[in-house]
Amino acid sequence: MKRYKSIFSVILTLLVVMAFTACMPNPVENAGKSPAGFFGGVWHGWIAPLSLIVGFFNDSTRVYDPNNTGWWYDFGFYMAVISGFGGLSLARRNKME
Repeated sequence: MKRYKSIFSVILTLLVVMAFTACMPNPVENAGKSPAGFFGGVWHGWIAPLSLIVGFFNDSTRVYDPNNTGWWYDFGFYMAVISGFGGLSLARRNKME
């Protein structure tokens, strides 16, 4: 039974990684399409560390999508990056603990 759980967890991890990499900012594929907005910025901010690692091996993958709506994309991107690395939770942590 334990073997099945480990196989299931490996398969689930691979599916999650494939889902994340399918939605990375790629300027070549996004050329001519509608620009990424606020929610695109949030998504790209959440997967920024993974995009950075993949970007080392794939020249067309970027952390930040250059085809965006401007300020709203930036706001969503930076909000997700800060909250994704625990910045908001660290600011709210009670010092008395």
